[in-house]
Amino acid sequence: MTDLAIYDMDRTITRRATYTPFLIHCARQAAPWRLALAPAVAGSMAGYAAGLIDRARLKEINHRLLLGYARSDAEMKPLVDSFAEATMAKNIQPGAIRAIARDRAEGRRLVMATASYALYVDAIAERLGFDDVIATRSVRGSDGRLLARIDGNNCYGPAKLAMIKEWFATAQIERGHVRFYSDHASDAPVLDWADEAVAVNPSRALRLLAQKRGWEIVDWRS
Repeated sequence: MTDLAIYDMDRTITRRATYTPFLIHCARQAAPWRLALAPAVAGSMAGYAAGLIDRARLKEINHRLLLGYARSDAEMKPLVDSFAEATMAKNIQPGAIRAIARDRAEGRRLVMATASYALYVDAIAERLGFDDVIATRSVRGSDGRLLARIDGNNCYGPAKLAMIKEWFATAQIERGHVRFYSDHASDAPVLDWADEAVAVNPSRALRLLAQKRGWEIVDWRS
């Protein structure tokens, strides 16, 4: 049996969300003219807020606007690496570093489970010493380039739990004790499923839920 520590990433390990900053970083580095499309990005966010599109479609639209429809691995690598380095330098919660070190010392397998795109999460997870990543994946075209389309499900809400369970089956891991960390109530399905649920700098909704369910509440900001 394998004991695991599973971490959400945005606002759990990181201080701030990473998806839009990643796209802006790529636009600045590779095609600054795309920053002029910011009004269209704002329009897509308004459409999401109005319920006209879902989170997955919002991601695909903004990916296409700020990064382009198709990118090769060679084009993406310097963008991903520079963003990962910037994230490590300025956007990691101190408490997350301590928790990761503790879980590693306990012999737990470290897994990152996040709605953010694997195309840059993999690089951040590698730098933090994670063993595995469960994240939103991108479709690849026939030429191998990454497309502005989500492959399968956006790793969010109930879909995150389904993807974690699928990962268990694919990796053929016999479940031991599972500790799960998150900042947001959207991860309630995984928090309920875990043996040990930890609310990290929780949103108001998650704080109320954690108090009701008796989950641990921690502050990783200092």
